[in-house]
Amino acid sequence: MGEVHALVAHQDDDGNIDLISEIVDDSFLPEGDVEIAIEYSSVNFKDALAVTPKGGVARSYPLIPGIDLAGTVRSSTSPEFAAGDVVVAHGYDIGTARHGGYADTTRLPADKVVKLSGLTAAEAAAIGTAGFTAAMSVEALVRHGITPSDGPVLVTGATGGVGSVSVDLLAAAGYEVVASTGKPDAAVLLRTLGASEIIGRVPEEGEKVRALGKSLWAAAVDCVGGTTLAYVLSTLNYGGVVAASGLAGSADLPTTVHPFILRGVTLAGIDSVQLPIAPRRALWAKLGAELKPPHLEALTTDVAVAELPKSIKTILRGGVTGRTRVVVAGGF
Repeated sequence: MGEVHALVAHQDDDGNIDLISEIVDDSFLPEGDVEIAIEYSSVNFKDALAVTPKGGVARSYPLIPGIDLAGTVRSSTSPEFAAGDVVVAHGYDIGTARHGGYADTTRLPADKVVKLSGLTAAEAAAIGTAGFTAAMSVEALVRHGITPSDGPVLVTGATGGVGSVSVDLLAAAGYEVVASTGKPDAAVLLRTLGASEIIGRVPEEGEKVRALGKSLWAAAVDCVGGTTLAYVLSTLNYGGVVAASGLAGSADLPTTVHPFILRGVTLAGIDSVQLPIAPRRALWAKLGAELKPPHLEALTTDVAVAELPKSIKTILRGGVTGRTRVVVAGGF
């Protein structure tokens, strides 16, 4: 039997969770058509929740977290993949019910794996679930018919993983991007990514969210939810659209029907978890070509997988800007 280096989350009888570096037998891994030598993973809000008591993400323990993984195929029984293929996988039950990316080896069904073109494993991990969600959000605005000439596009939670990649992609496509953030020290990064204007969190402290506010944005990418999303809906231009993917602020949505029936706005939900494999592979192909984020390295910070037990919960405190790529190969 082979050995697998992994970070394994264990829950004790009191509900406490410890993330421990271990060497496990490869029988610990689930069955799958494709065996992958993992080189990189990443840190997402969902990963932090997986190692948080009552986080509501992990279905059972012990669990190898890591909802993203990228690396090289070691062996495959599927004709779709061959040894040496560079691949990425994320979503579905990876890192929540099936062992994920914080290990040097995994096995996955072929229909959960994407063969990369135009991207290295390192770049794919830097994009990860957050960047993929950002790409889905931008594509949703384009499908809705929003063009750069229609006016500014607001990105809330702009320093997070989804937000920062959204700023990068939108600016690269020629949109005027207004970045909303509670981190004024991130202004330099956001300007580098192409933000035309940087504002604080919306609504401003003490500001009442009206049923209909002043029209300000042609469209928006919202990563926050709660009153922020309610504010965005009430301030969209006529016929505008907001691509919503997050609940960093709240899962509640204290709004009215007025933006929908008086301004014809659209609330487009973005889910990258259960997206079928065919459109998933198609979007990754775009991310390796015309949709590749131009400032990916500028918004990415590397951390060795062995350091994660000390640093992963920082994301729960809002202490992470951009994307955090986890170096797995040689990182234990």
